Amino acid sequence: MNELIDWTIVGPALLAGLIVLSTHVPLGQEVLRRGIIFIDLAIAQVAGLGVIAAHTMDWDPNGLEVQIAAVSAALIAALGLNWTEKRWPTIQEPLIGILFILAATGGILLLAGNPHGSEHLKELLVGQILWQTWASLLPLAALSAIVLVIWFLFRPRSGALSFYAAFAIVVTASVQIVGIYLVFASLIIPALATTGIRKGNRLLFGYAIGGVSFFAGIVLSILLDLPTGAVIVWTMALVALLAGFLISDKRAVG
Repeated sequence: MNELIDWTIVGPALLAGLIVLSTHVPLGQEVLRRGIIFIDLAIAQVAGLGVIAAHTMDWDPNGLEVQIAAVSAALIAALGLNWTEKRWPTIQEPLIGILFILAATGGILLLAGNPHGSEHLKELLVGQILWQTWASLLPLAALSAIVLVIWFLFRPRSGALSFYAAFAIVVTASVQIVGIYLVFASLIIPALATTGIRKGNRLLFGYAIGGVSFFAGIVLSILLDLPTGAVIVWTMALVALLAGFLISDKRAVG
């Protein structure tokens, strides 16, 4: 295995996945609890729209302006959803769907005249996880650590606003690394696979499912020369399906 895989590539990619999972697994469980499944796709797409808007203005792709544009767009969307949840809670999910489709088509319209538009869209959808380095992951790791500390310390005393704000920040950061598809998968699949587990163990099982999926998916994508993000999504679905059966069997035996 060591002879077939370049760990200078696999190592940072796997670390990127684990950092993303650190925040996305608990947030995904909260998404399921609130019944707003597609909020991750909507916020991720809005963050992507902010990135695309920055690119259309010829801002430095690695500059601070792009990050500000992405975070600002995601936070505005998150604050709007927090307001609609209070005002129209019964139609929150359809509103999230509308936000997603508006952001998605808005990105297409902004890139319509860009000769590299299809490449930008592909990067936002499937991410660039194999292109990460140890150094490039430091900002994401620091941000994730801060969000986790705030989330676990203050969540019991905080309301919906803190959830939406935390969600917007972490999704904005992760979508530029792993892409929209993997953001959605990392949030929903581990959380869904562990719905039958007692609360005390659910988070650990979610992390395990996500970690195994990222490692296996990265390795398979390299060995098969297939798009990494797409392979990880499929791998995560299969691992979660197997884990779900095992969990169900364990509950049935107990």
